Amino acid sequence: MAVDRGGIMQIYHRVAPLRQALAQARARGHTVAFVPTMGNLHEGHMQLVRLARARCDRVIVSIFVNPLQFGLNEDWEKYPRTMEADIARLEAEQCDFLFHPSETEIYPNGMADQTRVVVPTMTDILCGASRPGHFEGVTTVVSKLFNIVQPDQAVFGVKDYQQLAVIRRMVEDLCIPVEIVGAPIARDADGLALSSRNSYITPAERPRVTLLYKVLCWCRDEMTQNGRRDFAAVEEEAVRQLQEAGFRTDYVSIRNARTLETAAHDDDEIAVLGAMYTEGARLIDNVTLTLG
Repeated sequence: MAVDRGGIMQIYHRVAPLRQALAQARARGHTVAFVPTMGNLHEGHMQLVRLARARCDRVIVSIFVNPLQFGLNEDWEKYPRTMEADIARLEAEQCDFLFHPSETEIYPNGMADQTRVVVPTMTDILCGASRPGHFEGVTTVVSKLFNIVQPDQAVFGVKDYQQLAVIRRMVEDLCIPVEIVGAPIARDADGLALSSRNSYITPAERPRVTLLYKVLCWCRDEMTQNGRRDFAAVEEEAVRQLQEAGFRTDYVSIRNARTLETAAHDDDEIAVLGAMYTEGARLIDNVTLTLG
């Protein structure tokens, strides 16, 4: 039976009244889907909201630019805050609840004394190697948000593949009763994965940054169509393609899709992950494949 969504999104800044509103929804038998974000919402986020709405009766989105997951020289201060536009987008998608807390609401005792949630595997490789402490900030805030919202399901984009894998592991290890749903990567017509940080890409380099996705697809095709299993050599060739085009490469890496360990020759499910730097942005992307 369809649920009457009421048509008006409720906005909360504090934990206690949000919990009360969600408790009332559950008392009416409604299931709750949660989409955590840092705002600056784009079409990719809206696809997460639509998937959440298709799966549960009520949808809650959070917007919190989490300082705990930003490194010393990263872009927390300049990260785009577009609240009015974000609210309009969410209302157009019939989102039921928006949680937009302050830093003190999330970290009432300060970040320095905040209890941390650490996933010991999968967090010091790939993006974790380039951004020390990043995933500790992610798992800490996501665990707090899960405790606040207590959703039935939580929707995350597959674009942040390592983040999704880490959160799945955290939920499994801590026995958190939430179903983690991975949403397909949303892309522009030319293949660029949608990201809030795409606004940092200069107009001159915008046509060229699609190379990251093209190179990852090349890696996939080398394995699926040409039968290559010399993974290290494929990675080296991929990095060379990016560097020859003028991009500084963080990594191109072929991994076990579940554990993120370096892919073995008998692995069936593979993820090819890549990260590179433009003049103003660090872009990530991935493709997955099944080997026979």
